[in-house]
Amino acid sequence: MKILATNVYVGPNIYANFPVIRHVVDIGVLEKYPSVKLGQSFIEKLIAAVPSLQEHHCSHGEEGGFIRRLREDEGTWIGHIWEHVTLEIQTLAGTPVSFGRTRTTGKDGEYNLVFEYKQEDVGIRACELARDLLISIMPDEIKAQVEHKVAEDFDFEAEKVRFIRFAQKMNFGPSTQSIIDAAVERNIPYLRLNEASLVQLGYGKYQKRIQATITSETRHIALELACNKGACANLLDSLGLPVPRQKIVTSAREAVRAANAIGFPVVVKPLDGNHGRAISINLTTDEQIVEAFTVAAEVSRQVIVESFIQGEDHRMLVVDGKLVAVAKRVPGHVIGDGKKTIAELVDIVNQDPRRGVGHEKVLTKLFLDYQAIQMLDKKGYTAETVLADGEVCYLRATANLSTGGTAIDLTDQVHPDNKEMAERAVRAIGLDVGGVDFLITDISKSYHEIGGGICEVNAAPGFRMHVAPTEGKPRDVAGAVMEMLFPEPEKARIPTVAITGTNGKTTTSRMVAHLWKQAGKVVGLTTTDGIYINGKLTVKGDTTGPVSAQMVLQDPNTEIAVLETARGGLIRSGLGYEFCDVGACLNVSADHIDIKAGNSLAELAKVKRIVTDAARKTAVLNADDIECLKMAASTEAEHIFYVTMNPQHQLVREHIRLGGKAVIIEKGVNGDMITIFDNGVHVPVLWTHLIPATLEGKAIHNVQNAMFAIAISYSMGMSLDDLRNGMRTFVNSYHQTPGRMNFYDEHPFKVLLDYGHNPAAINMICKFVDQMNVPGKKVAVITFPGDRTNELIEESVKLLPAHFTHYVLKQDDNRRGRKDGEIPGLIKELLVKYGAKSENIQIIHDETEAVNTALSNAREGDFVVVFADKVNRCWKQITSFKSESNTRVKEVEMRAEDHLLDKVELDLVSDAISNATIRSDSRGVIIEVEEELND
Repeated sequence: MKILATNVYVGPNIYANFPVIRHVVDIGVLEKYPSVKLGQSFIEKLIAAVPSLQEHHCSHGEEGGFIRRLREDEGTWIGHIWEHVTLEIQTLAGTPVSFGRTRTTGKDGEYNLVFEYKQEDVGIRACELARDLLISIMPDEIKAQVEHKVAEDFDFEAEKVRFIRFAQKMNFGPSTQSIIDAAVERNIPYLRLNEASLVQLGYGKYQKRIQATITSETRHIALELACNKGACANLLDSLGLPVPRQKIVTSAREAVRAANAIGFPVVVKPLDGNHGRAISINLTTDEQIVEAFTVAAEVSRQVIVESFIQGEDHRMLVVDGKLVAVAKRVPGHVIGDGKKTIAELVDIVNQDPRRGVGHEKVLTKLFLDYQAIQMLDKKGYTAETVLADGEVCYLRATANLSTGGTAIDLTDQVHPDNKEMAERAVRAIGLDVGGVDFLITDISKSYHEIGGGICEVNAAPGFRMHVAPTEGKPRDVAGAVMEMLFPEPEKARIPTVAITGTNGKTTTSRMVAHLWKQAGKVVGLTTTDGIYINGKLTVKGDTTGPVSAQMVLQDPNTEIAVLETARGGLIRSGLGYEFCDVGACLNVSADHIDIKAGNSLAELAKVKRIVTDAARKTAVLNADDIECLKMAASTEAEHIFYVTMNPQHQLVREHIRLGGKAVIIEKGVNGDMITIFDNGVHVPVLWTHLIPATLEGKAIHNVQNAMFAIAISYSMGMSLDDLRNGMRTFVNSYHQTPGRMNFYDEHPFKVLLDYGHNPAAINMICKFVDQMNVPGKKVAVITFPGDRTNELIEESVKLLPAHFTHYVLKQDDNRRGRKDGEIPGLIKELLVKYGAKSENIQIIHDETEAVNTALSNAREGDFVVVFADKVNRCWKQITSFKSESNTRVKEVEMRAEDHLLDKVELDLVSDAISNATIRSDSRGVIIEVEEELND
């Protein structure tokens, strides 16, 4: 049972539309042992260890279905069992998950084990614990054959408790989780920002943050006041609110003196404590004061001594200045029956299915620990004492749920005076979310009449007692927080577009980003060369995966998110967020389809489809690509927006007739018009030759990219004026779209830099080259990535001879598994096969030398196309290149002018030098030219 590989998916992925973990596992010899062959003893031990597996439906679609699968016929295989146990162990730790899928990879004994998770580390650890459990209960003779070994003394119950505690550290606490649940219910997204409880709610400029129940709106001074119990009490007292008399002390002697001054009984507690830690109540002697001070001083250097107020403990929760919930808190206790010992009663109480370890469940288990023993000692009891029938024995001095207490909802019974008192107290401190600890004998009566007092006002108050009280009605307190943070829930998400496809992703993404930036929005853009916020590069590198997308969504400046989404990130880690407003697939063509995702266009399309399936409002699809067209069947987007270069496309025409959306090319006397159809309305947008990036309409692939950018931006609500103005100002400069059709015409010859490296991209460039009026040589400086198949490389190479005359073949810096010189050698062989002249082919392995050779040999009228590996390096080389022939022309012209040659004679000299083959020595000094120059 080996784990060979692991993928942690965030957001929609190739297995599900929510986060899952995929392990590639090898079950080895266990392929021979389905559950029935493992024996009935194995099955019974598994059910005994995890009885809640009985609730799993599995393929039978009903409770108990999985257990039936274990016993029927041969049973089921260990990978499938492993999946179910992994899910259930996570559920036992308080993170209920249900989706799992185990399928063979095609290799004997090897499976893709896929399961849902809420927190990555918890999911992975649950899978490891499930494996250990399964191996530990196997028959010894089979266990000995399993490669993974489990300790002989493996104790699943002990390991389960350890795992639950680990899960609680990694998972959100109950208060944080309740706020997240309220956010999800309101369609407000969240991102976890650390391993603790720091969470971002909302995206981009709309984001708010919480840490437990502290929010980004919580004021620092208010937080400091609430944490300083002495200052807090003094402020409340100055406003006439009921608070106990108190003093702050730093020694046991001062504590005794303060207690006597205040008057017994008193309470001793740490100044900076929380969760009821180190609080001692109803103290009546100096000895008790000294002992209580010692305990409190372990938590805080300063200790509070205050008068003890008789009454029951109530937590009054105030959100945004309004009381939203009240719970009476009862300390952890047992009730005698005249027969059982206190220890036995504790065991019975802990059998309540609502009690778990820590925050695992609604209630926390009781423990006969030091604090409980101290409580018993005060009454002269031990754990073996038998309580009288009906006698209540408290095991805690305070009523915190985290120490085993219970909560009774009394929100509807609160007297108006008490309600107003709590609201005044929290507003006085300045908290947006505050919890008032109020002692009173009857919350339904006014404190003015029967007395009572505020013990504390808490920042970051726990919600657990209100969300799931032991008795009474649950209160949607987290909903109140969300209404405070997001009074308009729709203003929590920024408009988001995800763009995928084989070719054109980067250019189209940059076009969309440019359009919105021109329209006055702050755009967060991810591309293959980096992350841009408002046009400024913030992170350099290939940033087309889920981590980069989250960076954009986390940035508080972002108003529009434009996310280029590549195949690699989708395969490795998923989309990274739950959905987008607009999802676009530009095309699906052969490129790198031989690894991981499968060996066909259909498999590649399945990966790309993740983007369009995640679209909620609009899916923008290439109607001229059959694999893109198929995506229309699976997307749940409100609208499908087709893009086609064929104005006679039958499907698109029918789609338009039915009121659908489309962008098409319409032929006119002035050229080609990009036109939108929307619900029967015909909207001409722009002539293609007026878009600089299309090079007067000759760059057909950029015409198509522009059509997609228009469809996407229009779907996001952009006005026609902004569409037109933006497209007119988008150019294919190196700084706007590095590596995408970048022209440089400062040399006597033309140079085009492009990153194309697959058949579709090569074909686009070839078509463009044909449209250029080039009198000289057409030179391709080219290679292909080493991890492409020979067949895929051949598909690209066979396109070249019909469009180029000369070739300089190079190789990438990273060979990607190929031998040195293998790729350029293969390309030369293929070029000759498809008609290129061998004498016009040069092989220069190093990219820098190859580019320099092509530029050095170029003459006026030539056209050099550099298919770059390192785009930035090649562009710098192209722009800084100094043509020797051009320099020589200037030199000869100056000399000719000295000899008073006329204009015609000067032109003849210049032409001669330009056409000459120049040779130089190692120092770069010209030593020979062709005969015509001498003439």
